[in-house]
Amino acid sequence: MAVDLHVHSSVSDGTEPPDAVVAKAASLGLSAIALTDHDTLSGIPAARAAAASLPTDLVPGVELSVDHDGLKLHMLAYFIEPDAGPLQDRLAMLRAGRDTRNVVIVERLNALGYPITMEDVLRHAGGDAVGRPHIADALVEAGSISSRSEAFEDLLSDGGRAYVERKRLTATEAIDLTIQSGGVNSIAHPLTVNTDASILRSVLGDLRDAGLVGLEAYYSEYAPAIRSQLASVAADLGLVATGGSDYHGAGKPGLEIGTGHGDLVVPGAALEELRQRRP
Repeated sequence: MAVDLHVHSSVSDGTEPPDAVVAKAASLGLSAIALTDHDTLSGIPAARAAAASLPTDLVPGVELSVDHDGLKLHMLAYFIEPDAGPLQDRLAMLRAGRDTRNVVIVERLNALGYPITMEDVLRHAGGDAVGRPHIADALVEAGSISSRSEAFEDLLSDGGRAYVERKRLTATEAIDLTIQSGGVNSIAHPLTVNTDASILRSVLGDLRDAGLVGLEAYYSEYAPAIRSQLASVAADLGLVATGGSDYHGAGKPGLEIGTGHGDLVVPGAALEELRQRRP
């Protein structure tokens, strides 16, 4: 049966609470989902409680923004429990870095003529991982911007007029912390790393040697031919071809859990392979 190994809830930048996300996945016939909110595991207990009475398994996870030799990439960590642990303990530091950056971004927006406050931003956050999407929502609420996507296009994306860098783990640090915490990693939406095939293979090879296990080949925003190519890259490098929708609820309109834009299928075998590769 199909799975979805990249799902967000309202505890980070999704719009639906963790239990509702699990219930929706079950209603759509998914055998398992991974809740992978940004820099936080706080949604896992509620998601797990919901999954206990449903035919959909919950994989506890988290999405990390990391750096590798100057390249920014996102990494999914799977099988990370919301307890004390090497990676878990570093998440608090990452969230603190987000909080500091948020204040500076709001200050920059104010200087640019967008009069929002941190209180406005926090009203849109459903958990402890507050970030740029919530700032975008505050801008929309204030009538300054029409949508999240517009806010990112002009103001909040890398290089945007109000963009502020934040502290990140290195990719190798993230992999090491994940392994110490009993989990495995997969690179999320890998074409954001680099679209040059040789560069991407080189980065993936370096990270595989550092302990990387998976590559998100079956990603909702990629055409079927690209998914197949990335699955072949994963096989060549000895990585598990993983996948997911990157579901955010209303935060990404038109994107459904499990099926993405309607043509996504992530095989359940991907999850079994990840389980087999756990330390």
